[in-house]
Amino acid sequence: MKNQTALKWLIPLIGILALLAAAAGLFWPVDGQPYSFTSHRGETVTLFGRGLYHYDTVSTAAQEQGQDVITLVVVLPALAVFTWLAFRGSLRGKLLLTGTLGYFLYTYMSMAFLTAYNQFFLVYVALFSLSLYAFILSMMSFDLASLPHHFSERLPRGWVAGILFAVGGFLFLAWIGRIGQPFLANQIPPLENTTTLVIQAMDLGLLVPLTFLSGILLLRRSAWGYLLASVAVMKFLTYGLAVSTMALNMLLRGVPDSIVILIAFPALTLLNLIAAVLLLKNIEVPAAPVRPKTSRRAVS
Repeated sequence: MKNQTALKWLIPLIGILALLAAAAGLFWPVDGQPYSFTSHRGETVTLFGRGLYHYDTVSTAAQEQGQDVITLVVVLPALAVFTWLAFRGSLRGKLLLTGTLGYFLYTYMSMAFLTAYNQFFLVYVALFSLSLYAFILSMMSFDLASLPHHFSERLPRGWVAGILFAVGGFLFLAWIGRIGQPFLANQIPPLENTTTLVIQAMDLGLLVPLTFLSGILLLRRSAWGYLLASVAVMKFLTYGLAVSTMALNMLLRGVPDSIVILIAFPALTLLNLIAAVLLLKNIEVPAAPVRPKTSRRAVS
């Protein structure tokens, strides 16, 4: 695997820091109770009041702890397995590893920019930076010229692209719907204890374009289409799983999200799981080209 030396340093650091950050989010000593607070925009919110996410709202802390559970239970073990497979030369492992690094990049970019300042701020920044460069190096490790030849002609590209379009369309409509109505009424959407809509900016600026770009390129049989679609599907699989867990934890904390989110994200997770299986199942090892035999007499 290209760039393996650098990744051998970056990936263990990501794993160790993510383990510490997620464990701290879940098991930091509890010291206090939720309390009401009026934000600088005059919005009354309830702050969590305890643990590492003391100054986040109850809703935000529930989402962050849901994310921490998925990081500890699902993503960190997957990172170890996919790294082992990728370093052994497995194309499936490389694709899964790159998508998993995309999860860490997105997660800790949002934590660095959105989580109320706490003792782990520099850890979030370090994870954001390490994940960014590990993701770039992992993307650069693929041989784009040969990549399409590793995928079977039986791959249902239309189905995979359709799932990506569905994810992008849902995110676009969900966030524009949340922003558009207050905007048209010359009002401010609910911000809780933040200054702006960080997640919506990341999703509309990064994820939505990724879904449509990767889907279109996949339909055109572009090498970038195969790569971006594979990485995007893995990213959205972990993303959907994390958001589903967040929504469940919010429900348990008494601050449920909309019924649309509670239903839609588990459905999107299932769709991306199907797309991931289709992609991985249709990866083949190309047959080595047969070289014509040359007689010694012809050479002489």
